[in-house]
Amino acid sequence: MAGLAASFGSGAMTNSIEELEFTDLILATGTNTTENHPVISSFIKRGVRQQGVKLIVIDPREIDLVKYADVWLCHKPGTDVAVLNGLMNVIISENLYARDYIAERTENFDALKAVVSKYTPEHVEKISGVSAKDLKKAARMYAQAKRASIVYAMGITQHTSGTDNVKSVANLSMLCGNVGIEGGGVNPLRGQNNVQGACDMGGLPNVYPAYQQVSNEAARKKFEAAWGVKLSAKPGLTLMEIMAAAGKGDIKALYIMGENPLLSDPDLKHVEKELRNLDLLIVQDIFLTETAQIANVVLPSTSFAEKEGTFTNTERRVQRVRKIVDAPGEAKADWEIISELSTKMGYSMKYSSAKEIFYEVINVTPSYAGMTYERLEKEGLQWPCPTADHPGTKFLHKDRFSRGLGLFHAIEYIPPAELPDEEYPLFLSTGRVLYHYHTGTMTTRAQGPSERYPESLVEINPLDAEKLGISEGQIVKVTSRRGTIQAKAQITQKSMPGTIFMNFHFAGAPVNALTNPALDPTGKIPEYKVCAVKLEAA
Repeated sequence: MAGLAASFGSGAMTNSIEELEFTDLILATGTNTTENHPVISSFIKRGVRQQGVKLIVIDPREIDLVKYADVWLCHKPGTDVAVLNGLMNVIISENLYARDYIAERTENFDALKAVVSKYTPEHVEKISGVSAKDLKKAARMYAQAKRASIVYAMGITQHTSGTDNVKSVANLSMLCGNVGIEGGGVNPLRGQNNVQGACDMGGLPNVYPAYQQVSNEAARKKFEAAWGVKLSAKPGLTLMEIMAAAGKGDIKALYIMGENPLLSDPDLKHVEKELRNLDLLIVQDIFLTETAQIANVVLPSTSFAEKEGTFTNTERRVQRVRKIVDAPGEAKADWEIISELSTKMGYSMKYSSAKEIFYEVINVTPSYAGMTYERLEKEGLQWPCPTADHPGTKFLHKDRFSRGLGLFHAIEYIPPAELPDEEYPLFLSTGRVLYHYHTGTMTTRAQGPSERYPESLVEINPLDAEKLGISEGQIVKVTSRRGTIQAKAQITQKSMPGTIFMNFHFAGAPVNALTNPALDPTGKIPEYKVCAVKLEAA
């Protein structure tokens, strides 16, 4: 995603959350913000209600944000590139794009222009179902806004075309000169509280902390000197590649921390087979998750409230985490478990505290170099913060992109890997609900959320329900090419005809037994958001 270099590669927001309240227009695509990011949604809703911010929503479901939108583009699942190309087609053909910005700050515009010229509103309507009239209205609104922010989430990334979708979002933002200005930018909303911090610290297979490439010799030598070891120049494997290697017997042991692949990975039957093929499975977690139940060794770790350290949130803000209660039993902080294990295995890690580790971080991570615990005491700081007197960075790419010029990518629309057919006539899309979190490890054990949302539901449009003879609250059977699950029907206008929606929080109805493990070729993310299913009364 070279157009916006590290900020997109890392999935970080280019801008800040507070800017959403005071911009001129927000385009929300692939994000059910009120349920997945309720705090961020409050900034969007306040902006619309109190500051006159215009809102465009692109989503196949009638999510809560649609109530606040000036335009809702309801597209078929997986047609995001076609819709985004259609918006750009209108903006270019009506000369609404930022000519000076494109000339001075970007490259490869002609290639983009050539590709999107084919995506006329009428052509896009045939692919996506979005009316040409609404597409034109949204394109003009976005282009004519002085400052426009794009927010997106997993509805954009969890496709076989996920990387293409993100590049298309970046194309649209640069086309109208919205990157590098306050109130603009491309703002991915992270799915969990410290995803950004994990990526910043090198929790990706191809980079060291601060997105320094493992293939870069200078970066490698720096970390070899800091850690006193020889390091490989070869990038590691992604999660889905690791699972496949475990299934083949190429990986013999796996150490899983704070992750529950037996509920969160696609094609669960296959995942269980792969995990059971390991010689050794170690799980480090705060509860005995579905994955921990089949582990050879379980290491009890501490929750957020039982440890010291820092988290980095979706707007690149590094914040202090403070211990308020003691951990139960033998549970230890993750860093303590890793340090003790490493020391026992022959590589000495003699840290005395999370604070000491943070000071190692700032020595090897240029974007964190100006931070200290003292500076983080009140509100935290947004990276990059390269020096001790730097105030942190509210928005990225102000005068130039990390790579110099912003790179436009000419992207063609490619359909999802699996589309409905006669045998499996419905689209299934998956996501979260407000009252539960990820695989429900914590929330399904809590009384309040469980009272509000006690079980998995299958959202079905009334037209489909009538056709299939299904009534509200009835137990239904959902089947894909990979498996079958049962859950209760919820008849709702939220899902469009031909589409059903399920959440993935409940082990009793593990929706990822159905989802397609087909991967995006670049990002290696599975296509959770689109697969073909059939539905019947149980």
